[in-house]
Amino acid sequence: MSSGAIDIDEFEDADSDEFEERNDTERIVLFLDEHDDRAWKAATIAERLGLETDAVSAILSRLKGRRLVRHKRPYWAITDDKERLQSAYRLHRQHEGSNDQSGEERLDALRTDEMDDVQ
Repeated sequence: MSSGAIDIDEFEDADSDEFEERNDTERIVLFLDEHDDRAWKAATIAERLGLETDAVSAILSRLKGRRLVRHKRPYWAITDDKERLQSAYRLHRQHEGSNDQSGEERLDALRTDEMDDVQ
């Protein structure tokens, strides 16, 4: 991971290829969550994660719409609503698990009340 460190429990519980599979959105959320004591400029997040600044800005805007990040120009931070964040993590893992078991499916088929609350 780009942050240089992860929790040992996360390391122990992960499959050997899990960290390579993380998408950019997940990497950004994890970065902000791991550094929840700071607010960051999109360009700095992009630099730290090896991503394009425009892509990071677009992802952050979508995450803001889902109330998973906070924004005060020009800085971004993870939400302070830990329950909402945990719900999003659980939903993400459930979605990944269903993809692993049955392949990619239409999102509408997987929609739950919890998903509507997070979005």
